[in-house]
Amino acid sequence: QVQLDESGGGLVQAGGSLRLSCASSGRAGSSYSMGWFRQAPGKEREFVAVVSWSGDRTYYADSVKGRFTISRDNAKITVYLQMNSLKPEDTAVYYCAADADPFLTLSENDYDYWGQGTQVTVSS
Repeated sequence: QVQLDESGGGLVQAGGSLRLSCASSGRAGSSYSMGWFRQAPGKEREFVAVVSWSGDRTYYADSVKGRFTISRDNAKITVYLQMNSLKPEDTAVYYCAADADPFLTLSENDYDYWGQGTQVTVSS
C-alpha cells in the first residue's frame, strides 16, 4: 500500500510563490512516476505536472509551463511542486499521485495512488 501526504498549500497573493510537498510512504518508494493534478471549484480535475522516477524527465501542462517546477528527492521519497508567479486561476485543490508505470502519463486514470489534496488559494 502506498500513502501520499501533501503539504504546503495556503493563501497567497497573485504573483507570489508556494512550494507544495508530497511525502510518500509504503512500497512506492523512489520507483514510481509522480504527478500533480488540481481541481478548481466546479471544474474537473486536470493534469499539472509529472516527473519520472529518476527525476530526469518532466512534463507540464501549458497553463503552468515556465511558472511551475516539479522535482523529487528520492532519498526523502518526496516530490515537490514549486509554483511561482501565481495567478488567481491557479486556485484549486492540488493532488499528488503515484504511477507504477515508468512511462510518463497525463491521464489521471493511469495513476495508482492519490493523496487527499492541499488547498491553494491565490487572491487578486
